[in-house]
Amino acid sequence: MLPSHLVDDVDLASFERDGFLTVANLADQDTLNTLNSACRRLLKDGSGLEQGDQFDLAGAGDGKGAPKLPQIMWPSRYAPELSELAYRQSAQALAERLLGGPVQLTNEHMIYKPPQHGSPTPWHQDQAYHSPDMLYNNVNIWLALADATIENGCMQYVPGSHKLDVLPHHPIGNNATSRGLEVDNPEQYAEQAIPCPVPAGGVAVHRSYVLHYAGPNRTSTGRPAYILVFGREPQKRDKPLRFPWLSGHHDGAKARS
Repeated sequence: MLPSHLVDDVDLASFERDGFLTVANLADQDTLNTLNSACRRLLKDGSGLEQGDQFDLAGAGDGKGAPKLPQIMWPSRYAPELSELAYRQSAQALAERLLGGPVQLTNEHMIYKPPQHGSPTPWHQDQAYHSPDMLYNNVNIWLALADATIENGCMQYVPGSHKLDVLPHHPIGNNATSRGLEVDNPEQYAEQAIPCPVPAGGVAVHRSYVLHYAGPNRTSTGRPAYILVFGREPQKRDKPLRFPWLSGHHDGAKARS
């Protein structure tokens, strides 16, 4: 059960209007310690590299140089203790309150912006990674494992952009080998951006159609985050869209922030 003081009717109205919301203190210090320890260990050990679950979102995946935006998909495969965290129930309760009904976990990942050289996460919609045949009702719960600030790359959003359908995207930097996507003409969204810094243990929550961005890490400490995605049953579109950017190796299951 989600404590009622964390998300009230005003918050719900804001979420419906803007498509995003911040909530403080959703995870306690013990949870943060467990998640930070797992993040450090999985990155150090290269867990998931062979399986394709760990990669540099900002690069071509050639293994040359230090990764600028390492990401681990489904980290609980490699750190089973994450599946046992009570935080998962809190996050699911938050998703159910925001989406108005039962939800299922559809995605889990960790992302880390290294100190000084952690790359920005370009403007994108998470739904650009998913099936063009379906309409989704998902919510991404982005947990800050350390204080997330403008200086180290907190989440930024375009208010109301969840009311758009999926916009045209392309691989980051128009590099066909990149694992990540960015929206076409991203410069037009920067002036509309609302930065959402959150303290460690707080979450930035957004609908999966919202345009969002996370800046580079210009500080001397890393910026780790743990993301859970919950959703209601997707619906078949009457008329499928075309996502030419998903051709080749892009995998629609891997939305990122």
